[in-house]
Amino acid sequence: MTDIRDIKALNRDDLTAALGDMGQPSYRVGQMVRWLYGRGATSFHEMSDLSLRLREELAAAFSLTTPSLVDRQVSADGTRKYLWRYTDGVAVESVGIPATERLTVCFSTQAGCAMGCSFCATGMGGLVRSLSVGEMVDQVRLVGADFGERVTNVVAMGQGEPFANYDATLEALRLMNSPDGLGIGARHITVSTCGLVPGIQRFSQEPEQFTLAVSLHSAVQQTRDRLMPGVRRFTLPVLRSTLQSYTDLTGRRVTLEYALVKDVNDSDGELQALVDFARGLLAHVNLIPVNPVAGTGTGRPDDRRVRDFMGVLSAVGVEASVRTERGLDIDAACGQLSQRHAE
Repeated sequence: MTDIRDIKALNRDDLTAALGDMGQPSYRVGQMVRWLYGRGATSFHEMSDLSLRLREELAAAFSLTTPSLVDRQVSADGTRKYLWRYTDGVAVESVGIPATERLTVCFSTQAGCAMGCSFCATGMGGLVRSLSVGEMVDQVRLVGADFGERVTNVVAMGQGEPFANYDATLEALRLMNSPDGLGIGARHITVSTCGLVPGIQRFSQEPEQFTLAVSLHSAVQQTRDRLMPGVRRFTLPVLRSTLQSYTDLTGRRVTLEYALVKDVNDSDGELQALVDFARGLLAHVNLIPVNPVAGTGTGRPDDRRVRDFMGVLSAVGVEASVRTERGLDIDAACGQLSQRHAE
């Protein structure tokens, strides 16, 4: 017997085609998106503005699944971390970060990751599989529902490399942006990549004003190769040239994420290389004192060193900030919660 496909695996074009095959008018697509994501329907029979016959056809042709909550941790600062399990047993993490008049959700695009970054708990287990469109949107929707608030900002900065799952990630972003879906403004939707150059090039051609963040972590090639072996084929000069082209085409600023690791990328030489890389780019450097992860051998730099980086970057005209740390009293780093449940 053939497995019935989950309707949330379909992107908007696929959904349009499926409903067209059922003889339905195009406006049904918006209704379906509202039920699936805007309202979070758990069965086709809840979709009361669809005819009974159509609901029965949909139930016969597709499944409609929702991930189950495995674990939920709440930090003293209000941050909440979630572990969701899909019907095939795969589990992923997402994080809800509340602030005044804002709720940001960090969601995963893959279960596990193939990039192998040395300081990341997710990479220790390798890639399990990529997530579908609906599996990504559901993370955001369910976190918003748990807070009882509208999600205002999203970042594809959880487990996985978004551009290694480009098509599904982009369609998920579009559903998050759609008024029929989650209605989140495009400029409040950010994709964070390890620096997959072909993905950045494709992203620069998309019509939406989504924003881009790039995990740099070192502007010294040897150090970056050690920290981020999965992208060593894309050298720093190639990456910088690609980012220059991206900003020229889009007019949008790129965020350069720099996780400071004690005695690895926090030396004066590393700082000068970062200055040379960032100066002249339409970019903002986000300094992130690393969260130590068991088994990675990474250490947190002292606060003085973080201030040194911040001061030098600002002095040479490079916009920079230190990421506000949230959720330090829970499994804060990507992959830590999954890792704990696998033990």
